[in-house]
Amino acid sequence: KYLEIKLAYKEGVPNITKLGLVSKPGRRIYKGAKEIRKVRNGYGMSLVSTSHGLLTDREAREKKLGGEVLLEVY
Repeated sequence: KYLEIKLAYKEGVPNITKLGLVSKPGRRIYKGAKEIRKVRNGYGMSLVSTSHGLLTDREAREKKLGGEVLLEVY
């Protein structure tokens, strides 16, 4: 299985400045669908592990699924 992240560039510089882990092996972070927030007002994204597989924060909110928030891409 692969995770593909496409970089968005603005004037030759990548817009992504940070890739941060939210859940860690010692501390798992679980959120309900209403608690999953937008990252950088929708310009970033979160990766959420749900019962329906890995979803972006937008897909999880649309499907009203919560789960473990794995990482955020700023």
